[in-house]
Amino acid sequence: MVDRARLRRRAVTVLTVLGVAACYCATAWLGLLQQLVRGQVTPLWPATGIAMAALLVFGVRVWPGIALGAFVVNGAIDPSPVSVPLITAGNTLAPVCSLLMLRRVGFHKDLDRLRDALALVFLGALAGTLISASAGSGALVLSGALPAAEFWPTWLVWWTGDAMGIMVVTPLLLAARRARWPRDVGPARWIEAAALVAATLGATLLATVTIPSLLFLVFPFLIWAAFRFERAGAACCELGVSTLAILAAGRMTGPFADYGLVASMIVLQAFNGVTALTALLLGAAVTERNRTHHEIRRLCARLSEKLARQDP
Repeated sequence: MVDRARLRRRAVTVLTVLGVAACYCATAWLGLLQQLVRGQVTPLWPATGIAMAALLVFGVRVWPGIALGAFVVNGAIDPSPVSVPLITAGNTLAPVCSLLMLRRVGFHKDLDRLRDALALVFLGALAGTLISASAGSGALVLSGALPAAEFWPTWLVWWTGDAMGIMVVTPLLLAARRARWPRDVGPARWIEAAALVAATLGATLLATVTIPSLLFLVFPFLIWAAFRFERAGAACCELGVSTLAILAAGRMTGPFADYGLVASMIVLQAFNGVTALTALLLGAAVTERNRTHHEIRRLCARLSEKLARQDP
């Protein structure tokens, strides 16, 4: 019986690892549709967000799935015996180190506290991905696939892509874990949700096609999403905003038209970082406030019941 249970656990672990590898590969190919450098460096690498979410949910034991997915994808793009192992190592170590840093500060994967949102952005996204950007760009230079002069522009795009993957994809996946089909929701709520999505996408499209920078137009809609639909709504709207901004930066259109590659990546990273912070912080703050309000109401109800029993 013990051996059978152990074999079952091992089979579940193997299937989980293979599932993580498959999801990594699928989202990596999606990210490559917007590549900017050598057909493999993109300003949005959703596979890193998949890896971060998998590590937070399943633990460090799924790291082979990340390594396998990274090896398959990079081996298909550039089968160099020098660059592929280094890139694979960087893509694996970056989310693992991010996980260890998040655990160090007591991160909650429910993203229900302000400190969790800050930790995910600064430790998970911005700090941990320095490893993958440095390893990947360095590997391309060492293999001769990239001139040394192109190291820093490539590094910046790589770092932006990995950081955006965690900022945009990971919160959405973590929120989706606890998402349930809403019950007893009236038509007005569905109409509001549809209006929010349409208005957010419309404002972002307008902001990313006009030459004068109108990127600030998206913030009222992110605030709307966070206050009315909490973490799930904020994460969904943030995904739409960041994706459209990344597409505009890749085409060098709208507010990115007058910039070169490096300047565009700096503007894009700053914009997406601020929008992610706005959505995550407000979503976490509203969730924390609602949870506290619910707890106060529960305690007040219990106190009222006790007082009612004591009345003669």
